[in-house]
Amino acid sequence: MKEMATRAIGFIDSGVGGLTVVKEALKQLPNEKIMYLGDTARCPYGPRPVEQVVQFTWEMTNFLVKKNIKMLVIACNTATAVALDEIKAALDIPVVGVILPGSRASLKQTKNNRIGMIGTIGTVNSHSYLNAIKNKSPQTEVIELACPKFVPLVESKSYQTSLAKKVVAETLQPLINQKIDTLILGCTHYPLLRPIVQNVIGDNVTLVDSGAETISDVSMLLDYFDIQAPVSNETPQHEFYTTASTKMFEEIAMDWLPLSDIHVQKISLGEEKRN
Repeated sequence: MKEMATRAIGFIDSGVGGLTVVKEALKQLPNEKIMYLGDTARCPYGPRPVEQVVQFTWEMTNFLVKKNIKMLVIACNTATAVALDEIKAALDIPVVGVILPGSRASLKQTKNNRIGMIGTIGTVNSHSYLNAIKNKSPQTEVIELACPKFVPLVESKSYQTSLAKKVVAETLQPLINQKIDTLILGCTHYPLLRPIVQNVIGDNVTLVDSGAETISDVSMLLDYFDIQAPVSNETPQHEFYTTASTKMFEEIAMDWLPLSDIHVQKISLGEEKRN
C-alpha cells in the first residue's frame, strides 16, 4: 500500500470546470499529487448523445489509468450521470463522481425542502440529482434547470464579463419565484460564475458546490483504503493535460488555483477504446 499511496489522484472533466474540484483538493489534501485531464477540444459534453459522452469519458479514464493513478474523480456532472456506474464496475481503484456528494449536501442545507438544480442539458435530462435526492427524501421538491450557455462562458474565460451577468440573469429567471432555499451548482464549471449566480438568485438561497463536496468523499476513501499520501515537505508535482489550447487552459488555471506555476500539456484522445 505504501507504493500505492505515492501515486496521483486522477481528475477528468469535459474542460476546465473540474479545476473547481481540484481547488478544493489542494486545500483539503495538500500532500496529494493531482493528475488532471480536461477534454476541452470536445467540450461541452452536456448537449452530446449519452453513448458519445460515455465513450469520451472512457478515453479520458484510460489515459489516466495508464499513468498509474490510485483513484479516479469524475469531476464532470454530465459524465458522472451517464458513465460512473460502468467505470466504477470496471476499474480496480476507487472511482468517485460529483452527484451524490452534491445531493447529500443540498439535503443538509435545505430548510423548506425546495431545492433548485442547475446543470447541463445532459445532467438535467438524466434526472440524476432528482433521483438521488428523492431516494433519500421523497418529500423534497427538486426544480431542475438546464443552463447550456454557462459552460461556453467559462471555457472562453468570459465568466467575469457583463455578458456573463446578462446571460446568467436571463437563464435563471425561471427559478426566481420557485421559493427554493438551496441551489445545487450541478456542473463543475458553474462555481466560476458563483458570484453572479448568487447575485441573481439572492442571498437567501444557499449555493451548493457539488465538486467541493466531492473532496470530502475523496478524503474519506483515502483513509478507508489507507492510500493517503505521506506527509512531506516537498510540494507535489501536479500534472495537467488538455486536448485543446494550453494557453487558455493555463490562464484559467492560474486565475483559479493557488499554484505559482502550472504547466499544461496538450494530448490527443480518440484512439483509446472502451474496456
